[in-house]
Amino acid sequence: MRADRRHFLLSGLFGSGWLGLRALATGLPMWLLANPRESHAAPSPAACAAKPQYLFLLTSGGGDPLNANVPGMYLDPGIYHPASPLMAPTPMSIGGTMVTAALPWTQLDPGILSRTCFLHHATYTNNHGDSGKVNRLMGAVQRQEMLVSLLAKNLAPCLNTVQVQPVVLSNNLVTYNGSVLPVLTPRALQAVLASPTGPLAKLQAIRDKHLDQLNELFKQSATTAQRSILDQYAISQTQARSLSTQLLGDLSAIAGGTRADLNIAASVLFKMNVSPVIVGTYSFGGDNHSDVGLNGETTQTVASLQAVGDLVTRLKSHGLQDSVTIAFQNVFGRTLSTTSHSGNADGRNHNANHHCSVFIGSAFKSAVIGGVTLQAGGRDYRAQAIDSASGAGSDTADIPYEETLASAGKTLGVATGVSKSVLDDQITKGKVITAALA
Repeated sequence: MRADRRHFLLSGLFGSGWLGLRALATGLPMWLLANPRESHAAPSPAACAAKPQYLFLLTSGGGDPLNANVPGMYLDPGIYHPASPLMAPTPMSIGGTMVTAALPWTQLDPGILSRTCFLHHATYTNNHGDSGKVNRLMGAVQRQEMLVSLLAKNLAPCLNTVQVQPVVLSNNLVTYNGSVLPVLTPRALQAVLASPTGPLAKLQAIRDKHLDQLNELFKQSATTAQRSILDQYAISQTQARSLSTQLLGDLSAIAGGTRADLNIAASVLFKMNVSPVIVGTYSFGGDNHSDVGLNGETTQTVASLQAVGDLVTRLKSHGLQDSVTIAFQNVFGRTLSTTSHSGNADGRNHNANHHCSVFIGSAFKSAVIGGVTLQAGGRDYRAQAIDSASGAGSDTADIPYEETLASAGKTLGVATGVSKSVLDDQITKGKVITAALA
């Protein structure tokens, strides 16, 4: 990797003066390292929730058939599914209610399912090129900002991350203040951090250097509060060595751009406190117009749900299992009736009227929110309006069909720790779906 590219990535990952690296090495917060002489107590922004969340958004412009086989999609025989036994319709309990879903969903760890919400809504487009518009909630976000960037702006000061902007790991178009964000692939992250002379290999030495400097400073003049902060946050040499070993071991396993590689990169970036939001992609079948027997849909769904288990395991290894929200949300869903696919079950077309976002995190209930109904003319199914208090799908509910996407965005925002007042101010449509929240 070229030296200038390497320097650019390192300065981006660790911030001005490499504060993020010094914070990682010492265990001390960046606000203390930035102004040690003036640090008396941790800042507490008034707008922050008690437990703000990092967000791992998995999104795609391909328009995956994620919506076709989740809980809530087995109530009508007119909806078709893969015939493979790997995707067999299987009973499961969601929030204490028995529902049916494709087998791989039922095989997720019960601890994951206990905090998984399936939210049925529409995206109002069947155009691959509109993925950016969907991320802007089809114009509902003020100043045409993307939802992920709005959330990042509000979560960064609460999480004290190195940067405010989201980090993009896959080939997704993500903007921040109107500028397109670069893609940092897992392999590029590995090349920068995991070399023998890279910063993670020097973590213990960096820890000793900066703690020695602080101890010398505080020996000369320090308040009781400052010494207490140092005692509270500083990690030991053993902890620094263990952290370095774990992060380097994780990064060494990156082989390309697979789901496992994305999981490693995201968990390392969250552990390094680089950004509030990481963006990646899992496939659940992709743009599967001609998917014979829905075999691709089957293979990709099985692989993606196995990857969810791997991701949660990695987050647990870093102590982040309660601090990261995982969200699946794509540009559109796929057709659910063969009538909308030339009368055959070998693939699916685009569906602007139904998608299912899947949210996994400590702030979510195990729940199925909303549902589908056969649309006028009977060709295919569309999302229903949503009752914000019960989560039930009903065409007379208080969240109309036209506002289900914006409501999904607001609900995700509250779950990650952004205040409802900020979301109501910045997102012009929809309301928080309280039935989805723990």
